[in-house]
Amino acid sequence: MISVISDMDGVIYRGYQLVPGAKEFVNNLIKNKIPFLFLTNNAEQTPIDLKRKLEALGIDGVEANNFFTAAQATALFLKSQLDNGTAYVIGAGGLVNELYNVGYSITESSPEYVVIGKTTAFNFDMLKKAIQLINKGAKFIGANPDVVDPMADGTMEPAVGAILAAVEAATGKKPYIVGKPNAIMMSIAKNKIHAHSESTLMIGDRMDTDILGGLGAGMKTALVLSGVTTMEMLKDFPYRPNYIFNNIGEINLNDIEESMAIDLQ
Repeated sequence: MISVISDMDGVIYRGYQLVPGAKEFVNNLIKNKIPFLFLTNNAEQTPIDLKRKLEALGIDGVEANNFFTAAQATALFLKSQLDNGTAYVIGAGGLVNELYNVGYSITESSPEYVVIGKTTAFNFDMLKKAIQLINKGAKFIGANPDVVDPMADGTMEPAVGAILAAVEAATGKKPYIVGKPNAIMMSIAKNKIHAHSESTLMIGDRMDTDILGGLGAGMKTALVLSGVTTMEMLKDFPYRPNYIFNNIGEINLNDIEESMAIDLQ
């Protein structure tokens, strides 16, 4: 059976508006008991927050364990590197919460890591503190590389990549980024739903995270044009998705599953 790993922002919704066909697509996954996971570079919200957001948009039946966020991936990665460590965090509650969950302490006093995710509260004092701590030896971690995020009105807003770029410019040090397309996050995602690469479809709106991550993990990939990437932008990438759709509502999983079966013969 086919398994589905899908991004959310720009795929299921833009801001607080559902993408056409998204509700029907998710309902089909649930109805037909297709293993699925929402794999998001969102490090602001917890799985419970995301579940409630979908419910508010009219999508019911999705459980908290159907989500895996960049905040969770970052926390698990840091725990694997250093148990009960310390971090200075620039980010929203979801990222802080996941770090607490794995036993990390949040501090401005000589932390082992500076961890940065998206936050609308970002300011000059945070930037200054992050630069000082990294220059003193703290390891530089980014939750994801996304520079912009799509808004409901069709515009874009700055994302964590813009903050990372400012810190990198001031320190001369590159962040280690845990979120998509990092193979660590992709591997954890597959394991969570017991999926095999050759029968898994990765759906996303970003070529440099969703599609690149899926290709690197050996999955089939479907690009939707409802988020960040446009057809015009495809020429800038040396790789291509297996499928391209205007939105998730155009995806026929039966057809894709049949093509996967042919490829395996």
